[in-house]
Amino acid sequence: MSETLFDDAGAEAQRTQEPLAVRMRPRTLDEVAGQGHLLGDGSPLRRLVEDDAPMSLFLWGPPGTGKTTLATVVSRATDRRFVELSAVSAGVKEVRAVIDEARRLMGMRGTRTLLFVDEVHRFSKTQQDALLPAVENRWVSFIGATTENPFFSVVSPLLSRSLLLTLESLTDDDVRGVLERALADERGLDGRHTLSAGAEDHLVRLAGGDARRCLTYLEAASLVAGERAEITLADLERAADRHAVRYDRSGDQHYDVVSAFIKSMRGSDPDAALHYLARMIEAGEDPRFIARRLVVHASEDVGMADPAALQTAVAAAQAVELIGLPEARINLAQAVVHISLAPKSNAVIRAVDAAAADVRAGRAGPVPAHLRDGHYKGAEQLGHGEGYKYAHDYPGGVVAQQYAPDALKDAEYYRPTSHGAERRYAEVLERIKGVRRPDGRPEG
Repeated sequence: MSETLFDDAGAEAQRTQEPLAVRMRPRTLDEVAGQGHLLGDGSPLRRLVEDDAPMSLFLWGPPGTGKTTLATVVSRATDRRFVELSAVSAGVKEVRAVIDEARRLMGMRGTRTLLFVDEVHRFSKTQQDALLPAVENRWVSFIGATTENPFFSVVSPLLSRSLLLTLESLTDDDVRGVLERALADERGLDGRHTLSAGAEDHLVRLAGGDARRCLTYLEAASLVAGERAEITLADLERAADRHAVRYDRSGDQHYDVVSAFIKSMRGSDPDAALHYLARMIEAGEDPRFIARRLVVHASEDVGMADPAALQTAVAAAQAVELIGLPEARINLAQAVVHISLAPKSNAVIRAVDAAAADVRAGRAGPVPAHLRDGHYKGAEQLGHGEGYKYAHDYPGGVVAQQYAPDALKDAEYYRPTSHGAERRYAEVLERIKGVRRPDGRPEG
């Protein structure tokens, strides 16, 4: 009897020393924040849990989205023995030991084991191969968590035998829900503190969609507040050593900072542009939004003056999706510097807008007969395709021929500048125009 009391007292003492993020870890699927696409009625994960079926899963998502939490909840909901390994420290020996013990317990007692491997992408190919027999024969139910694209970091045989579930960063509302529960729940702060509006907003920004980071900052701020009931913005700034950035993602500050960011790149000031980039990131702006602006302005403000700017911007956007923050800030910064220092031209956006303006004004006209589709039955009788000149049959791949409708045959939309690489494209376009003109002479 006394051993049980001592055990209970020890377990309670251990729980009080656990970080807030650990104490507040959800106990059921219904307590999990966000991930509605994975947890809704009839979703694969919920069906696997409710049907208590053998399973092997990969959970792929940014830090703090609930990968470890989901694995723990699944083990409890399905009454499985839960074993956790970290790919940072475990090797083939540890993996095989867990598998051997799982087989032994299954044979002796019918006990099923759920093996959770955190950061599974750090396992070598040999270590991942060691998991294959256990997954294939269902000696264990396997869940691997990774922040990196499993198609690049996990061996194909293991991935093909598992269900891949993608977790998403928590929304601001999800984070607020986590805060609300942590403030009120007896496992958390148990109603001892409230958050001022400013502190809550700053905490949501600091979290950046990461529930663990949110709870870590909240716990630190509660220690700073001490006996005071309300946790203020000043408490949170002291605890996190991060001053609140004046930036409302839905207000004037958002539009002012984004406008200054774009205009700084357009004005070839990389230092100012990097300042506004850092300001947005520190304030918790969605990095995908920043990446989209870079892709747009690589064409709008640079265009053909440096076509590689668009490639850099697109690569930065892909990096944001692949690795996320904080590392992706470096990729975003590279794109910002590239766009800022690139020669500038707005010829592309002016061209497409001028073409669109003519279309909206009704200046279109029928497609010239020689350019119309001549492949279907009856096209020849209509004269479609008749007289078309195949450009590859002519020197340089260019031939004198009208392409625009009659109403627009003299229209010029793209007017290249002499900036950067666009100077070369201007010369090429002038030579092409000289060949395409019916009299064979360049304009002017």
